[in-house]
Amino acid sequence: MINKYFVRIFCFLGWLLGLTLSGCATYPAEAPLTDKQANQQPANQVIESPVVNGMVLIPAGEFTMGSNKGEDASKWREANPLNPYGFKDRLYVDENPLHKVTLPAFMIDQFEVTNARYRDFVISTKHAVPWGWLQNGYNFTSDFLTALPLPYLRQVASNRFKLDMDVSKMPQQAILAELEKSLAARNNLPVTTVTWADANEYCLWAGKRLPTEAEWEKAARGPQGLEFPWGNDWDPKKINTMSEDPESPYSAGGSFPGDKSPYGVYDMAANVAEWVADWYEAYPDAPPSDNKYYGKIQRVARGGITSSGHYDSISLMFRAAKRNHFLPQSALIDLGFRCAKDIEKPGA
Repeated sequence: MINKYFVRIFCFLGWLLGLTLSGCATYPAEAPLTDKQANQQPANQVIESPVVNGMVLIPAGEFTMGSNKGEDASKWREANPLNPYGFKDRLYVDENPLHKVTLPAFMIDQFEVTNARYRDFVISTKHAVPWGWLQNGYNFTSDFLTALPLPYLRQVASNRFKLDMDVSKMPQQAILAELEKSLAARNNLPVTTVTWADANEYCLWAGKRLPTEAEWEKAARGPQGLEFPWGNDWDPKKINTMSEDPESPYSAGGSFPGDKSPYGVYDMAANVAEWVADWYEAYPDAPPSDNKYYGKIQRVARGGITSSGHYDSISLMFRAAKRNHFLPQSALIDLGFRCAKDIEKPGA
C-alpha cells in the first residue's frame, strides 16, 4: 500500500504546479503522541521529502511539539552547586507542555549555511565579517596572501591559519598552497560567530527567512515526534561531538549521515546550534514559571552544541525538543543557522 506521506507530498507538488491529480485523498490529522507513545513508534521512517535548490519540503500538517518530561534538578547549578554540569536552566521545564502545532508547508535548508555562502553575502552587501574569520584567517583573499612579503606570510600561516607545520623555511609558493587548502576546507564548514541579526539579514538577502522554532522542531523530529532526528535511542556515533575530534568541533554539512531527520534534513542534533526566529518565551498553556530569561530578552537557538566541553556526551543536549537561548548579540564559535522559506502559491 502506498505510504500516505508519499501521497501527500505528491499531491502537494501537483498543487504547487497548478495541476489536478487524481487519487489525492485528504487524510485526517494524526493524533498527538505522548512521550511514552513516541518512544514506542518505529524509528528511522524515511519520508524522502523533495529537495529543491538545497531546501527540503516539509509538508503541511499537525505535529506534536515539546515534551511532558519532569524537571531534572540534579544538573541545575543553583539546585546543586556541586554537580559537574552546571546548566543555567531547570532541565526540560521550558519544553512543557507537549502540545499540537499545525503548520503550513514550508521549505528549510538541507544543511546549515556555510562559510562560502556567507562570504558571498559579505561581498555582495559589504556586511561585517564574523569575528571568527578575523581569528582564523578566513577573511584573507588569495590576492591579499600572495601580495604579502614572505616574513609576514609566514606569520599569518602560523598565527592565524595555525598550520601544523614548520613554515620558517618554507618558500612562498609552498605556504600559499597550504593556505589555499586550508581556505578550501573551511568553505563547507558552517558559518559561526554570527549574531541573530547577522543570520536574519543573510536569510533576507537570500530571499528566505529564519525558521520559526516550531518549523525547526517539526523538520527535526518528523511526524513521529522522535526524541532525536534519527530515532528515539541515543547514539553518539551518529553525530560529531567534540569528543570525536577536539581540534574540529564541527564538520562540513552532511559529514555524519546518521544525523538526518525523517524528512532528510541534516545536522539537526549536532554540528552547530542554530538561531531561529523566535524570542525565548514559555509555550502556550505552560505551567507557571519564574524563568528570568522569558520575554523579549533572548532569542532561541536549536540543536546541540558540539564544542560544549563536558556537555558533549550528554544525550539531553542533542534532543530535538531541547531549547537553547542567547542574547541576540551573542556570536559564539558553535552557533550558526539555516534558513527557511514560505511556499509560494501559484499565481501569487
